[in-house]
Amino acid sequence: MFDVMLHTFDAALRVSTPLIFCAMAGIFSERSGIIDISLEGKLLASAFVAACMAHVSGSPVVALLCAVSVSACLSLLHGFACITHRGNQVVSGLAINILVSGLTVVLGHAWFRRGGQTPNLASDQRFMPVELPGAEALSSVPAAGPFYQAVVSGHNVLVYAAFLTVIGTAWVLYRTRFGLRLRAVGENPQAVDTAGISVTWLRYRAVIIAGVLCGVGGTYLAIAQNAGFSREMSAGQGYIALAAMVFGNWRPGRALGACLLFGLLDAVAIRLQGVPLPLVGEVPVQLIQALPYVLTVVLLAGFFGRSIAPKAIGVPYSKDR
Repeated sequence: MFDVMLHTFDAALRVSTPLIFCAMAGIFSERSGIIDISLEGKLLASAFVAACMAHVSGSPVVALLCAVSVSACLSLLHGFACITHRGNQVVSGLAINILVSGLTVVLGHAWFRRGGQTPNLASDQRFMPVELPGAEALSSVPAAGPFYQAVVSGHNVLVYAAFLTVIGTAWVLYRTRFGLRLRAVGENPQAVDTAGISVTWLRYRAVIIAGVLCGVGGTYLAIAQNAGFSREMSAGQGYIALAAMVFGNWRPGRALGACLLFGLLDAVAIRLQGVPLPLVGEVPVQLIQALPYVLTVVLLAGFFGRSIAPKAIGVPYSKDR
Protein backbone atom coordinates (compact mmCIF):
# COMPACT_ATOMS: atom_id res chain seq x y z
CA MET A 1 0.00 0.00 0.00
CA PHE A 2 2.86 2.37 0.84
CA ASP A 3 4.47 1.72 -2.55
CA VAL A 4 1.13 2.36 -4.31
CA MET A 5 0.76 5.67 -2.45
CA LEU A 6 4.29 6.73 -3.37
CA HIS A 7 3.79 5.98 -7.05
CA THR A 8 0.42 7.75 -7.01
CA PHE A 9 1.97 10.88 -5.49
CA ASP A 10 4.80 10.64 -8.02
CA ALA A 11 2.28 10.52 -10.88
CA ALA A 12 0.32 13.40 -9.34
CA LEU A 13 3.40 15.66 -9.49
CA ARG A 14 3.96 14.82 -13.15
CA VAL A 15 0.31 15.30 -14.11
CA SER A 16 -0.05 18.59 -12.22
CA THR A 17 3.04 20.23 -13.77
CA PRO A 18 1.34 21.74 -16.87
CA LEU A 19 -1.55 22.84 -14.64
CA ILE A 20 0.88 24.69 -12.37
CA PHE A 21 2.51 26.55 -15.25
CA CYS A 22 -0.88 27.54 -16.68
CA ALA A 23 -2.29 28.55 -13.30
CA MET A 24 0.67 30.83 -12.62
CA ALA A 25 0.26 32.27 -16.12
CA GLY A 26 -3.38 32.97 -15.44
CA ILE A 27 -2.52 34.68 -12.15
CA PHE A 28 -0.18 37.11 -13.88
CA SER A 29 -2.69 37.92 -16.60
CA GLU A 30 -5.82 38.18 -14.48
CA ARG A 31 -4.11 40.03 -11.64
CA SER A 32 -3.49 42.75 -14.21
CA GLY A 33 -7.19 42.76 -15.15
CA ILE A 34 -7.04 40.67 -18.35
CA ILE A 35 -9.20 37.54 -18.46
CA ASP A 36 -7.22 34.79 -20.13
CA ILE A 37 -9.20 31.72 -21.14
CA SER A 38 -6.72 31.29 -23.99
CA LEU A 39 -4.49 29.29 -21.62
CA GLU A 40 -5.78 26.15 -23.31
CA GLY A 41 -4.91 27.39 -26.80
CA LYS A 42 -1.44 28.56 -25.82
CA LEU A 43 -0.74 25.27 -24.05
CA LEU A 44 -1.78 23.31 -27.14
CA ALA A 45 0.11 25.56 -29.58
CA SER A 46 3.34 25.43 -27.59
CA ALA A 47 3.07 21.65 -27.28
CA PHE A 48 2.75 21.35 -31.05
CA VAL A 49 5.65 23.72 -31.76
CA ALA A 50 7.86 22.03 -29.16
CA ALA A 51 7.27 18.58 -30.68
CA CYS A 52 7.89 19.87 -34.22
CA MET A 53 11.08 21.73 -33.34
CA ALA A 54 12.42 18.86 -31.24
CA HIS A 55 11.91 16.58 -34.25
CA VAL A 56 13.55 19.03 -36.66
CA SER A 57 16.42 20.35 -34.52
CA GLY A 58 16.96 17.41 -32.22
CA SER A 59 17.41 19.81 -29.28
CA PRO A 60 14.85 20.07 -26.47
CA VAL A 61 16.26 23.48 -25.51
CA VAL A 62 15.65 24.86 -29.02
CA ALA A 63 12.16 23.35 -28.91
CA LEU A 64 11.50 25.06 -25.57
CA LEU A 65 12.62 28.47 -26.86
CA CYS A 66 10.48 28.18 -30.00
CA ALA A 67 7.44 27.04 -28.03
CA VAL A 68 7.80 29.92 -25.58
CA SER A 69 8.13 32.38 -28.47
CA VAL A 70 4.97 31.15 -30.19
CA SER A 71 2.99 31.19 -26.96
CA ALA A 72 4.20 34.73 -26.20
CA CYS A 73 3.10 35.82 -29.69
CA LEU A 74 -0.37 34.43 -29.05
CA SER A 75 -0.42 36.38 -25.79
CA LEU A 76 0.54 39.52 -27.68
CA LEU A 77 -2.31 38.85 -30.10
CA HIS A 78 -4.68 38.52 -27.15
CA GLY A 79 -3.26 41.72 -25.66
CA PHE A 80 -3.57 43.57 -28.96
CA ALA A 81 -7.25 42.69 -29.14
CA CYS A 82 -8.08 43.30 -25.48
CA ILE A 83 -5.66 46.01 -24.32
CA THR A 84 -5.01 48.12 -27.40
CA HIS A 85 -8.42 47.78 -29.04
CA ARG A 86 -10.37 47.11 -25.81
CA GLY A 87 -12.16 44.09 -27.28
CA ASN A 88 -14.10 41.46 -25.39
CA GLN A 89 -11.54 39.43 -23.49
CA VAL A 90 -13.54 36.22 -23.33
CA VAL A 91 -14.25 36.26 -27.07
CA SER A 92 -10.61 36.93 -27.87
CA GLY A 93 -9.41 34.06 -25.70
CA LEU A 94 -12.00 31.69 -27.11
CA ALA A 95 -11.03 32.66 -30.66
CA ILE A 96 -7.39 31.79 -29.94
CA ASN A 97 -8.44 28.40 -28.53
CA ILE A 98 -10.52 27.58 -31.61
CA LEU A 99 -7.81 28.81 -33.97
CA VAL A 100 -5.09 26.71 -32.36
CA SER A 101 -7.32 23.63 -32.08
CA GLY A 102 -7.85 23.58 -35.84
CA LEU A 103 -4.47 24.88 -36.94
CA THR A 104 -2.41 22.27 -35.08
CA VAL A 105 -4.34 19.44 -36.73
CA VAL A 106 -4.11 20.98 -40.21
CA LEU A 107 -0.40 21.75 -39.99
CA GLY A 108 0.40 18.44 -38.36
CA HIS A 109 -1.36 16.52 -41.11
CA ALA A 110 0.23 18.65 -43.84
CA TRP A 111 3.77 18.30 -42.49
CA PHE A 112 3.86 14.74 -41.13
CA ARG A 113 0.87 12.90 -42.67
CA ARG A 114 0.04 11.27 -39.34
CA GLY A 115 -3.49 12.50 -38.74
CA GLY A 116 -2.36 15.56 -36.84
CA GLN A 117 0.32 13.80 -34.80
CA THR A 118 4.07 14.33 -34.89
CA PRO A 119 6.67 11.54 -35.12
CA ASN A 120 7.78 9.93 -31.89
CA LEU A 121 10.82 11.59 -30.35
CA ALA A 122 14.03 9.92 -29.24
CA SER A 123 15.42 10.29 -25.73
CA ASP A 124 17.99 12.91 -26.75
CA GLN A 125 15.20 15.05 -28.24
CA ARG A 126 13.28 15.21 -24.94
CA PHE A 127 13.67 16.40 -21.37
CA MET A 128 14.36 13.14 -19.55
CA PRO A 129 14.09 12.37 -15.82
CA VAL A 130 17.10 13.16 -13.64
CA GLU A 131 18.10 11.46 -10.42
CA LEU A 132 18.84 13.77 -7.55
CA PRO A 133 21.99 13.29 -5.44
CA GLY A 134 21.66 10.72 -2.69
CA ALA A 135 18.60 8.96 -4.08
CA GLU A 136 20.27 5.55 -4.13
CA ALA A 137 22.13 6.09 -0.87
CA LEU A 138 18.96 7.03 1.01
CA SER A 139 16.81 4.26 -0.47
CA SER A 140 17.44 2.00 2.53
CA VAL A 141 16.22 4.59 5.05
CA PRO A 142 12.70 3.63 6.19
CA ALA A 143 9.85 5.77 4.81
CA ALA A 144 11.95 8.87 4.05
CA GLY A 145 14.32 7.06 1.69
CA PRO A 146 11.65 5.55 -0.60
CA PHE A 147 9.72 8.85 -0.52
CA TYR A 148 12.80 10.80 -1.62
CA GLN A 149 13.67 8.27 -4.31
CA ALA A 150 10.18 7.71 -5.70
CA VAL A 151 8.45 11.08 -5.22
CA VAL A 152 11.13 13.78 -4.96
CA SER A 153 13.78 12.38 -7.29
CA GLY A 154 13.39 11.02 -10.80
CA HIS A 155 11.53 13.90 -12.46
CA ASN A 156 12.67 15.96 -15.41
CA VAL A 157 13.91 19.50 -14.93
CA LEU A 158 10.60 21.12 -15.94
CA VAL A 159 8.78 19.51 -13.01
CA TYR A 160 11.17 21.17 -10.57
CA ALA A 161 10.92 24.39 -12.56
CA ALA A 162 7.14 24.38 -12.06
CA PHE A 163 7.47 24.51 -8.28
CA LEU A 164 10.18 27.15 -8.51
CA THR A 165 7.78 29.14 -10.70
CA VAL A 166 5.22 29.18 -7.88
CA ILE A 167 7.84 30.61 -5.50
CA GLY A 168 8.94 33.11 -8.14
CA THR A 169 5.37 34.17 -8.85
CA ALA A 170 4.66 34.77 -5.17
CA TRP A 171 7.90 36.74 -4.79
CA VAL A 172 7.21 38.90 -7.83
CA LEU A 173 3.61 39.62 -6.83
CA TYR A 174 4.22 40.41 -3.16
CA ARG A 175 7.86 41.47 -2.88
CA THR A 176 8.61 43.61 -5.95
CA ARG A 177 7.55 47.00 -7.23
CA PHE A 178 6.35 45.44 -10.46
CA GLY A 179 4.12 43.05 -8.51
CA LEU A 180 2.64 45.88 -6.46
CA ARG A 181 1.83 47.82 -9.60
CA LEU A 182 0.46 44.71 -11.28
CA ARG A 183 -1.95 44.04 -8.42
CA ALA A 184 -2.90 47.70 -8.33
CA VAL A 185 -3.70 47.86 -12.04
CA GLY A 186 -6.03 44.88 -11.62
CA GLU A 187 -7.87 46.62 -8.81
CA ASN A 188 -7.86 50.29 -9.79
CA PRO A 189 -6.23 51.15 -13.13
CA GLN A 190 -7.31 54.80 -12.84
CA ALA A 191 -5.20 55.23 -9.72
CA VAL A 192 -2.20 53.62 -11.43
CA ASP A 193 -2.61 55.90 -14.44
CA THR A 194 -2.91 58.95 -12.18
CA ALA A 195 0.43 57.99 -10.61
CA GLY A 196 2.05 58.30 -14.05
CA ILE A 197 2.39 54.55 -14.68
CA SER A 198 1.34 53.12 -18.04
CA VAL A 199 -1.61 50.76 -17.60
CA THR A 200 -1.17 49.46 -21.14
CA TRP A 201 2.51 48.59 -20.70
CA LEU A 202 1.88 46.88 -17.36
CA ARG A 203 -0.86 44.72 -18.82
CA TYR A 204 1.20 43.84 -21.88
CA ARG A 205 4.05 42.68 -19.67
CA ALA A 206 1.63 40.58 -17.65
CA VAL A 207 0.19 38.78 -20.70
CA ILE A 208 3.70 38.23 -22.12
CA ILE A 209 4.77 36.55 -18.87
CA ALA A 210 1.61 34.46 -19.06
CA GLY A 211 2.54 33.41 -22.60
CA VAL A 212 6.04 32.41 -21.55
CA LEU A 213 4.76 30.22 -18.72
CA CYS A 214 2.17 28.56 -20.96
CA GLY A 215 4.94 27.88 -23.46
CA VAL A 216 6.95 26.03 -20.83
CA GLY A 217 3.87 24.06 -19.82
CA GLY A 218 3.17 23.05 -23.40
CA THR A 219 6.78 22.02 -23.90
CA TYR A 220 6.57 19.79 -20.86
CA LEU A 221 3.39 18.23 -22.18
CA ALA A 222 4.88 17.31 -25.58
CA ILE A 223 8.57 16.51 -25.02
CA ALA A 224 8.85 15.70 -21.32
CA GLN A 225 5.69 13.95 -20.18
CA ASN A 226 5.12 12.52 -23.67
CA ALA A 227 7.30 11.73 -26.67
CA GLY A 228 5.48 13.77 -29.29
CA PHE A 229 2.33 15.71 -30.08
CA SER A 230 -1.12 14.25 -30.58
CA ARG A 231 -4.22 16.16 -31.57
CA GLU A 232 -6.00 17.94 -28.69
CA MET A 233 -3.41 16.57 -26.28
CA SER A 234 -3.97 19.42 -23.83
CA ALA A 235 -7.40 17.82 -23.17
CA GLY A 236 -8.84 20.81 -21.33
CA GLN A 237 -5.92 21.24 -18.93
CA GLY A 238 -5.84 24.96 -19.62
CA TYR A 239 -9.43 25.23 -18.44
CA ILE A 240 -8.69 23.10 -15.38
CA ALA A 241 -5.75 25.38 -14.56
CA LEU A 242 -8.10 28.33 -14.87
CA ALA A 243 -10.46 26.66 -12.40
CA ALA A 244 -7.55 25.94 -10.05
CA MET A 245 -6.56 29.60 -10.19
CA VAL A 246 -10.10 30.72 -9.31
CA PHE A 247 -10.34 28.09 -6.59
CA GLY A 248 -7.02 29.39 -5.24
CA ASN A 249 -8.42 32.93 -5.16
CA TRP A 250 -5.75 34.20 -7.58
CA ARG A 251 -3.00 33.39 -5.06
CA PRO A 252 0.02 31.27 -6.11
CA GLY A 253 0.16 29.02 -3.03
CA ARG A 254 -3.53 28.20 -3.04
CA ALA A 255 -3.55 27.70 -6.80
CA LEU A 256 -0.65 25.26 -6.39
CA GLY A 257 -2.70 23.28 -3.87
CA ALA A 258 -5.65 23.16 -6.27
CA CYS A 259 -3.40 21.99 -9.13
CA LEU A 260 -1.95 19.24 -6.93
CA LEU A 261 -5.46 18.21 -5.97
CA PHE A 262 -6.47 17.92 -9.64
CA GLY A 263 -3.24 16.07 -10.39
CA LEU A 264 -3.78 13.64 -7.52
CA LEU A 265 -7.33 12.90 -8.65
CA ASP A 266 -6.11 12.33 -12.20
CA ALA A 267 -3.38 9.99 -10.94
CA VAL A 268 -5.88 8.07 -8.82
CA ALA A 269 -8.22 7.86 -11.82
CA ILE A 270 -5.44 6.31 -13.89
CA ARG A 271 -4.75 3.80 -11.12
CA LEU A 272 -8.43 2.86 -10.87
CA GLN A 273 -8.81 2.00 -14.55
CA GLY A 274 -9.60 -1.69 -14.84
CA VAL A 275 -9.42 -2.26 -11.06
CA PRO A 276 -12.57 -3.78 -9.48
CA LEU A 277 -13.80 -1.87 -6.42
CA PRO A 278 -15.55 -3.44 -3.42
CA LEU A 279 -19.37 -3.50 -3.70
CA VAL A 280 -19.13 -1.68 -7.05
CA GLY A 281 -17.06 -3.85 -9.34
CA GLU A 282 -15.08 -2.51 -12.25
CA VAL A 283 -15.85 1.16 -12.88
CA PRO A 284 -16.17 2.19 -16.56
CA VAL A 285 -13.04 3.86 -17.91
CA GLN A 286 -15.07 6.80 -19.24
CA LEU A 287 -16.37 7.58 -15.75
CA ILE A 288 -12.87 7.42 -14.28
CA GLN A 289 -11.53 9.75 -16.97
CA ALA A 290 -14.34 12.22 -16.29
CA LEU A 291 -13.51 12.56 -12.58
CA PRO A 292 -11.08 15.54 -12.91
CA TYR A 293 -13.63 17.49 -14.94
CA VAL A 294 -16.44 16.63 -12.53
CA LEU A 295 -14.26 17.93 -9.71
CA THR A 296 -13.71 21.14 -11.69
CA VAL A 297 -17.46 21.73 -11.90
CA VAL A 298 -18.00 20.87 -8.22
CA LEU A 299 -15.25 23.18 -7.03
CA LEU A 300 -16.39 26.06 -9.20
CA ALA A 301 -20.00 25.59 -8.13
CA GLY A 302 -19.07 25.40 -4.46
CA PHE A 303 -16.29 27.96 -4.20
CA PHE A 304 -16.57 30.41 -7.09
CA GLY A 305 -18.87 32.67 -5.09
CA ARG A 306 -16.35 32.78 -2.25
CA SER A 307 -13.44 33.78 -4.47
CA ILE A 308 -12.77 37.48 -4.75
CA ALA A 309 -11.57 38.42 -8.23
CA PRO A 310 -9.59 41.58 -9.01
CA LYS A 311 -12.10 44.43 -9.24
CA ALA A 312 -11.03 45.61 -12.71
CA ILE A 313 -10.81 42.16 -14.29
CA GLY A 314 -12.43 42.00 -17.71
CA VAL A 315 -12.96 45.77 -17.87
CA PRO A 316 -11.10 47.52 -20.73
CA TYR A 317 -9.32 50.66 -19.59
CA SER A 318 -9.54 53.95 -21.40
CA LYS A 319 -8.20 57.31 -20.28
CA ASP A 320 -11.33 58.95 -21.65
CA ARG A 321 -13.55 57.23 -19.09
